[in-house]
Amino acid sequence: MLKITTTSVTAPPPHISPSPSTTTTQKNLLNYINRRHLLTALSISFTASPLSIPVADARGLFQMPPPRLTNQYYLVRAGESEFESLGIINTNPVAKTSVDSGLSEKGKKQIVKAALQLKEMGACDTGCWIWPSITQRAYQTAEIIAAVNKISRSYIVPEYSFLDARGLGAYEGKNLEAVSEVYASDTISPRNKPPPIDDGTPNESVADVFVRVTQLMSILETQYSEETIIIVSPDSDNLTILQAGLVGLDLRRHRDLSFAPGEVRFVDISSIPTYKQPASAIYKCRNPPICT
Repeated sequence: MLKITTTSVTAPPPHISPSPSTTTTQKNLLNYINRRHLLTALSISFTASPLSIPVADARGLFQMPPPRLTNQYYLVRAGESEFESLGIINTNPVAKTSVDSGLSEKGKKQIVKAALQLKEMGACDTGCWIWPSITQRAYQTAEIIAAVNKISRSYIVPEYSFLDARGLGAYEGKNLEAVSEVYASDTISPRNKPPPIDDGTPNESVADVFVRVTQLMSILETQYSEETIIIVSPDSDNLTILQAGLVGLDLRRHRDLSFAPGEVRFVDISSIPTYKQPASAIYKCRNPPICT
């Protein structure tokens, strides 16, 4: 029987990088600096006017949806957390490395299954990089995936902000069922935000998350070439918004691509996932987050 052990993770100060090589360390350090300032600036640009980026072949000028991807990607939602097992919404980044943000016993079983699924899919047959959020349950998920697939821990690269769970503002601490109100608002506009709260929990719109995951993909597509990368998110929204952007689907419908805890998907930008709604209800979006 496979014995799974997980460790607690404490985010290091900004000057410490978790990357496995000197080159990667330098890049991660530069990526870390002023990320929140960058996200704020990009969010403002989306609000003020549509962002127009000329088509270019140069790597680093990442667009959604991309004409092609340099690497192959697998998307994994972390297993159930202790908070989720209690039916409580927890998205405050202050608590992301706490024990309560870690995997529940059910969550650990979900990720063993996910890790075995990745093994069956041959995801790491020729090696892979695992990029988890530093959030406790996501990092523990990465550890289990690495153990099952016999991948060195040096190939786990913690992500410190771009993969944070979507901040749900005033819904923090409420019952998980209340999140349906957020998704109802998402279907109206990708810029709608949950009500704010003063405890430090962000209140992020779909467009805000889209900025984060687009920046993450820009980093990955610039830093790696012809590699396999497993992205591990603590929540579903990061992944649904990312997948919608990659295949050119209306971000207002991202929830239709919902990830269950422990779910694994291979990214194929040439294949648009089937919505749960009838085909006539599908909206395509070629200039996200501006979808009309």
